[in-house]
Amino acid sequence: MPGLHHLDVWISRGDELTDWTWLLERLGWARDADWPGGATFTAAGAYISVTTTPNTVAAPHDRRRPGVNHLAFRGGSPTEVDAVMAAAPDHGWHALYADRYPHAGGPQHYAGWLENPAGFKVEVVADV
Repeated sequence: MPGLHHLDVWISRGDELTDWTWLLERLGWARDADWPGGATFTAAGAYISVTTTPNTVAAPHDRRRPGVNHLAFRGGSPTEVDAVMAAAPDHGWHALYADRYPHAGGPQHYAGWLENPAGFKVEVVADV
């Protein structure tokens, strides 16, 4: 019975969808529904909706506030994680902890951390 059914990520502006679309599709999620300011991506029986919030946002996203800090995705082999990390800056994401890449999570953990301009953080973890 365990497993993720779906996740909703609310973004401030529709143009932020571009960052998420590139990353999710690059990680193997299939875009299967679209609407103005949003889309749904599916993989492994779960889905992620990325859509603009209907509320006026007074404060920027801050992953350090109570709530979700980051999302971690399987990234494939270490070579595949390296390719995602290398391409990410061209698609609106910048590397976090670059000085400790790929072992910022410890010597046995091969992963890269990314943040988009809106302040959302993701971790791309290698299957090792």
